[in-house]
Amino acid sequence: MRLHTIHTGNFMLDGGAMFGTVPKSMWQHINPADENNMCNWAMRCLLIEDGNRLILIDNGMGEKQSEKFFGYYYLNGLHSLKKSLNDAGVDFGDITDVVLTHLHFDHCGGSVKWNSMKDAYELTFPKANYWVHPAHWEHAIHPNPREKASFLRENILPIQELGNLCFIGEDLKISENISGILAQGHTESMFCPKININGETLVFMADLLPSTGHIPLPYVMGYDTRPLQTLTEKERFLKEAADHGYILFFEHDAVNECCTVQHTEKGIRLQETFAFSDI
Repeated sequence: MRLHTIHTGNFMLDGGAMFGTVPKSMWQHINPADENNMCNWAMRCLLIEDGNRLILIDNGMGEKQSEKFFGYYYLNGLHSLKKSLNDAGVDFGDITDVVLTHLHFDHCGGSVKWNSMKDAYELTFPKANYWVHPAHWEHAIHPNPREKASFLRENILPIQELGNLCFIGEDLKISENISGILAQGHTESMFCPKININGETLVFMADLLPSTGHIPLPYVMGYDTRPLQTLTEKERFLKEAADHGYILFFEHDAVNECCTVQHTEKGIRLQETFAFSDI
């Protein structure tokens, strides 16, 4: 098994929204905001070579939305989904499986693209099975008013219409080496993959822990639909991660790719940060 970081670019979000009820005076040293209170965040995905399968976890924001839409999020950086895959020696048609942690646009927008005429949508990964948890799929296609703007139909429905939708089973296994955990605080049934590699366990954190700055329990995003449940889920997971030495892989941390955590007198705290290539 081999793993590759797939950078799809950076975007900016309001710092208050990303850190919830934590005051700016406390979080601004973690991810400094600009004059508009916007902080820069990564859209970092993961490619897994697992036997004869090429499995991509999440795929960023994509390129099919309007200029106005992208203007809201201040896309920046030199990376793109295609460039990063090509740098890993892979093209869109090589991907066998796409695992979507959840269907918010910054995690699944790269799943679907315009055709050459820009008059219909097609799958970015035409040969891939697209894996989604069934409870989350139902939640996304019948969204509540609070999340509706994050579940874009053009990112989601073509996967089913073109026949590539697959549901993650009750055992939460994608392969012999890839399983996962479900989290309910950010959105309904978000799937966070757990990858066993060389005797280590790496967990793709998605939006359960967007960054190292979200490790302290009160640091919960304003975007979370059930923030108190996120608090409980974080506490349970972080204890397990510290006990077992899990490697945490961050999708949105603009600086830190991976970390480990440890028990301290103040609770679970950051132990060490490192690039995945250093493992």
